[in-house]
Amino acid sequence: MTVTIHGIRNCDTMKRARAWLEGRGAAYRFRDYKVEPPRREELAAWAGAVGWERLLNRAGTTFRKLPDSARTGLDEARALALMQAHPSLIRRPVLEAGGKVLVGFDETAWAAAL
Repeated sequence: MTVTIHGIRNCDTMKRARAWLEGRGAAYRFRDYKVEPPRREELAAWAGAVGWERLLNRAGTTFRKLPDSARTGLDEARALALMQAHPSLIRRPVLEAGGKVLVGFDETAWAAAL
C-alpha cells in the first residue's frame, strides 16, 4: 500500500505523525505543502472525501490573519481557493493510504487505515 503524508515539515503535529509511522515501520512518502503545494484537483478530492470544513484549518494564525472579508461567508469554492493560495490553511496532516483520506492525526483512525 502506498502511503503519503501531506503537511508542513516543522509542524509539531506532523512531527508526531511521522514519528508514529516510523515507530510502526510504515513506509511513507512525505510531501511538504510549502515545497510542493497541492493542486486544485487534489484539494477538491480531499474535500470530497472528508468535507471542505474538516480540511480547512480555521484555528491557525494564517486563517486569523486573513481579512474579515476572506473569512466570512465561506463556501467550498472559496475555501479551496484560499487553501490553494495559502497551503498553511490546510489542516495537518493529510494522510492518503489505500484509497482513503484522513485529516488530522488520530492514532486509532490511522491504525485502522493502515
